[in-house]
Amino acid sequence: RGIGREVCLALARAGASVVIAAKSATPQPTLPGTIHTVAAEVEALGGKALACVVDLRDEAACVECVRMTVAHFGKVDILINNASALWWQNITETPTKKYDLIQGINARGAFIMTRECLPHMRKHGWGRVVCMGPPIPRSYKAYSGKTAYYMAKCGMTMVALGAAAEGKKHGITGNALWPATIIESLASENFQLGEKSTWRKATILADAVMQLCADGSTTGGQLIDDTYLRTRGATDHDIAQYRYDPNVEPPRLLADEADSGGGGGGVSGDWDVRRGDVKTLNKDKTRSKL
Repeated sequence: RGIGREVCLALARAGASVVIAAKSATPQPTLPGTIHTVAAEVEALGGKALACVVDLRDEAACVECVRMTVAHFGKVDILINNASALWWQNITETPTKKYDLIQGINARGAFIMTRECLPHMRKHGWGRVVCMGPPIPRSYKAYSGKTAYYMAKCGMTMVALGAAAEGKKHGITGNALWPATIIESLASENFQLGEKSTWRKATILADAVMQLCADGSTTGGQLIDDTYLRTRGATDHDIAQYRYDPNVEPPRLLADEADSGGGGGGVSGDWDVRRGDVKTLNKDKTRSKL
């Protein structure tokens, strides 16, 4: 669903065989869509799909997913580390169980999947690793209310940078990719991350991924989606097509956070937001600026 689904469909349209790896094997009332429904959409586009049930916290499941991929398709060319757990809370409000969860899914999961895929990419002399991770903050102020989250998400960024460094001699690029704005997704809806008119569609990240797959010179980047797309020729008109509301240009809240190093130095003001558990959403909203 969301960003992952859009990336899968974009890859399928380009002729790639796609492995959909996630926990969502059966539909849930609050979580529409499964790996099987996305696989069916890929096949409806004429592509080949393999649905793998994977809990990123389970190393054996990650290893088996890559083994199945190679057995089914013969190789691995592209890895998109997209799965993520959100937790925007203070250090003192972060239970160890929650810390372990976001580290296990975000940093550790991305590391294991990348470790397992790189040898296959090296074997064929070509590969692309993209991690949905933010630019590493330049100021300590950015960590306020997001220390555990940044440790996990910037871990994903570091995995991409490591893949770039270690893959340079083997035709492998590695890049971290991050949205400039809030993106339309189930998480954005469930956590009520502002008005929908201030969002962009998930297709902007899918299109950025497709550009990175075709781009052999950009590597080791900590990229913002719209900024990167502009380097690839996108115009203001092109970027406007990603608006959730065609009449509203979304504020670049997440890009401002990255550019300013946190602490409200961006043009959109403070990024003081608390989220992490839908059960405490109302409480979190009362002490947030979103």
